[in-house]
Amino acid sequence: MQYLLEIGLEDMPAHVVTPSLRQLADKTAAFLKDQQLDFDDIKKYATPRRLALLIDGLAAKQADRAEDLRGPAKKIAQDADGNWSKAAIGFTRGQGMSVDDIEFKEVKGTEYVFLHKEVAGKGAAEILPGLVDVIKSLTFPTRMKWAQYDFEFIRPIHWIVSLLDDQVVPMKILDVQAGRETQGHRFLGHAVELQTANDYVKALRGQQVLVDPAERKAIITDQINAIASQNNWQVDLDKDLLEEVNNLVEFPTAFAGSFDAKYLDIPEIVLITSMKDNQRYFYARDQNGRMVNAFIGVRNGNGEHMDNVIAGNEKVLTARLEDAAFFYNEDQQHSIADYVARLSNVSFHDKLGSLADKMARVQTIASVLAKHFALDTQGTEDLQRAAGIYKFDLVTGMVGEFAELQGTMAAHYAQLAGENEAVVAALGEQYMPISAEGALPASEVGTLLAMADKLDTLMSFFSVDMIPSGSNDPYALRRQAYGIVRMLATHKQTLPLRQLQGELIKQLEEAGQTNGRDYRHNVDALDEFFQDRIKQLMQSNHVSHDVVDAVTATADPDVSAEISAAEVLTRAAKADDFKEHLEALTRVVRITSKNPATGDVDPQLFENDSEQQLHSAVEQLADFDGRTTAANFERLTALTPVINAYFDETMIMADDERVRDNRLRELNRLAQWITVFGDLTRVRK
Repeated sequence: MQYLLEIGLEDMPAHVVTPSLRQLADKTAAFLKDQQLDFDDIKKYATPRRLALLIDGLAAKQADRAEDLRGPAKKIAQDADGNWSKAAIGFTRGQGMSVDDIEFKEVKGTEYVFLHKEVAGKGAAEILPGLVDVIKSLTFPTRMKWAQYDFEFIRPIHWIVSLLDDQVVPMKILDVQAGRETQGHRFLGHAVELQTANDYVKALRGQQVLVDPAERKAIITDQINAIASQNNWQVDLDKDLLEEVNNLVEFPTAFAGSFDAKYLDIPEIVLITSMKDNQRYFYARDQNGRMVNAFIGVRNGNGEHMDNVIAGNEKVLTARLEDAAFFYNEDQQHSIADYVARLSNVSFHDKLGSLADKMARVQTIASVLAKHFALDTQGTEDLQRAAGIYKFDLVTGMVGEFAELQGTMAAHYAQLAGENEAVVAALGEQYMPISAEGALPASEVGTLLAMADKLDTLMSFFSVDMIPSGSNDPYALRRQAYGIVRMLATHKQTLPLRQLQGELIKQLEEAGQTNGRDYRHNVDALDEFFQDRIKQLMQSNHVSHDVVDAVTATADPDVSAEISAAEVLTRAAKADDFKEHLEALTRVVRITSKNPATGDVDPQLFENDSEQQLHSAVEQLADFDGRTTAANFERLTALTPVINAYFDETMIMADDERVRDNRLRELNRLAQWITVFGDLTRVRK
């Protein structure tokens, strides 16, 4: 059997289409699996106005199954005379059976009531209406309500197609009743009734709608390549732009336009931004790699009246380029110092002072990071220079008009002003990564500037109780913390974040840059926030949950150390003797966690050889460098026989208080090295 589900909508944002289609397919597959309704394949279709699935090889019904249902114990089900109790009668009645169907089976020495039940599988037509709940469960980055309803979705739903072969499977969302009618292209097609689910792709093609995203993308690619070939151009088919354009059209037709060559004097990045980010155009270069005064767009329609389409697009682009040229020329009439001076009057946040205040804090934070990263004298000077000017482009005309160029224009204008390469690179990298898994800064100065900026943002917002909760994160604090975690992980820099916070707060207070805020407020919450991001990074690298929980069980997050510990434990867990080692080490940890003790160990109080052997072994750990390396873990696991012998021969909680405390001090000395790798009691044996 074939089943077609189509959700017809008002035009969705392009970036939502692909993930929403994938989510719908995954949740539908999970629903069918949960309902034990077999299928061969799910084909995914989408345009800006629809999300659709065509399920091939769908079973007509669930498989019949047999169930053995356990009820109350026999002693509860029957009295001494063998009469059935209310519990037994109620149990059988609830299953649509009677006490005559009861049989007794023994489970772990106790007899229980059992019913053997043959369950007929439900038909597909009976199960599929449940997909309404799947549709309602879809999540989106933004949602909206419409009409008088409280229901929220990415866009208003206008029609639903639900066809099992040639039969409508009823379902309803709000006032939209499922049927067999779908909609063609908004301007080139019309509504069409589908006779069978298999008619879907062909019927809509006849209405100028190509529902297969892969087919549309291939057509767009071929059309752009043909235009490029005809004009002897090179065109960068940026995959993200191609994906976005593909999700903006139902029937694509590519076209080429041009603009006045004088605009080529504008920096390339501005031209590219105007074309790519603002207008969704592809830019072109000649065979020597020079940008040409042309663009390629994709129309949602056929080739009719294309001259008017091209002229309209050229007019819109020219207006944007004229603005860009004006602001570019105006911006160069002022120095970087002029722009920096204006930042005192620009608010970073009404609770956190001006952008000038922020840059001053970032300079202080950057100086601390420079020492931790052992930055040389020139690098430190470059970092301080970059931190002292890096937000200046926010008050330029160009960034005021083209906000997406912030950072990029700072680097460009800094280069024009004669700043050195390290400073220029850092200014261009200050916002990186711009997405959770986006590219990281390539330069060391850029890395530390980006890290200092994000640390200031996080510490400042947390100090005034502006902490993300649930899905609410208007200032992208999770992404910024995750960026710091990724940078530290990439550079393998050992940097305990709680200790760093204390150092930064001290420096900010001494510099008089706290503006009366208590930066110690919510320090614990920020530590936990960072720890969650470290867990996120490890989980994305497929580290097992128990190891993640173990290595992150610390009050002072240290990205590099925790990742190293996770790598060591993951490798060690593959060994046959890992369980034996883990049991020995965790036994030490469990005892000491309940019985902390500090101070010197007195060998004069030893009562057996195993105490001396353990003491000697722990003494040899004196040069243990505290790092989470494989060599250090091997040194610990090598003590397994010594630890086992110690516990076999030694009563830790001796009656003699002096002896007991001495033994606990010994174990606590050992535990401090074991816990370098986290809380090993959380690792599965």
